[in-house]
Amino acid sequence: MLHTREPRTLRRPSGAAGPAISDITEEASKLPAFDGHERIWCGRDETCGLTAIVAIHNTALGPALGGTRIWRHETFEAALTDALRLSRGMTYKAAVAGLPLGGGKAVIIADPKTEKNENLLTAYARMLSALEGQFFTAEDVGMTLADADFLRSKTSNVVGTTKGGSGNPSPATAEGVFLGLKAALKHRRGSGDLSRVRVAVQGLGSVGWVLCEKLRAEGALLTVCDVDETRMQSAREAFDATPVPADRITAVECDIFAPCALGGVISDETIPGLKAQIIAGSANNQLARHEDARALMERRVLYVPDYVINAGGLINVATDLSPGGYNRQAAMQKVAKIPKAVTAILSRAEAQSRPTNDVAADIAWERIRAAITD
Repeated sequence: MLHTREPRTLRRPSGAAGPAISDITEEASKLPAFDGHERIWCGRDETCGLTAIVAIHNTALGPALGGTRIWRHETFEAALTDALRLSRGMTYKAAVAGLPLGGGKAVIIADPKTEKNENLLTAYARMLSALEGQFFTAEDVGMTLADADFLRSKTSNVVGTTKGGSGNPSPATAEGVFLGLKAALKHRRGSGDLSRVRVAVQGLGSVGWVLCEKLRAEGALLTVCDVDETRMQSAREAFDATPVPADRITAVECDIFAPCALGGVISDETIPGLKAQIIAGSANNQLARHEDARALMERRVLYVPDYVINAGGLINVATDLSPGGYNRQAAMQKVAKIPKAVTAILSRAEAQSRPTNDVAADIAWERIRAAITD
């Protein structure tokens, strides 16, 4: 694994309030998801119940940027594994998208509905401040735009905010997924026409819902699922969609399966029942294992690597760090290049008879190595 510099040791002023922050890189290195990560930090504040992990994977191209996920993982190891996998994906996402950024991700172990509060977020903001520019964050699962605004009021390490920032990244993510999905359809069928194309969308959150709007506007036939029954019924009314239980969505008869919820949905258990020809969605870490991409290839299922097709949100918030600040036109011009990246990966994978995620990773590392050489 390539590295460019050693991350700085955190220094907290004497007597300053804030969580106790420890370097857990050595502990994390024992997990299968560890992939030469540069540094892993753990912040704890017992007074407010904060346990937060910040994983910095690779900063060859620039400072690490990645969302903060607030989720009640069953164990600390599960949360750490999540942070390791997600941060590695952010390295690849930034590199393939051509952004001057490295990969990082944060996980706060808490129930976003019952345990998230101002004290928890304040303690986390102090942890971000202690990172001194090594890690920038934005919203993710469990962390809302309002939460990002709150954090930004207390530390400068936050992007994608409503005041002085790019705001909600979900529309840009949905646009990139929509364009990338059409590119995959064109690669497989010779046409990106969505009329009467059957798409199964898993997850009707801020990205999944906008994606449904775009798909239905071009004539796609939708099957949907979500943990929220009300959202499913709303989708039935808005898009003439067919709701199905969550445990059936991967086996739905469809042309395209779009995972837009949590990761790990493509696995040994679900692959045998897949009926889709294409997998293209916004969820991070859709594959339970890296090797699952080969199983999909052998079944002639076209898998679009998640960190390639869902890069729109990162592209959007990354513009906040530009010298002139956020520029929506510039951001969307970069999002519009996602179909070209998707097509290049699918074509190269087909020519080399290799899984698409291996090809995408190769492209990412080619750009990282080129940056180091320069």
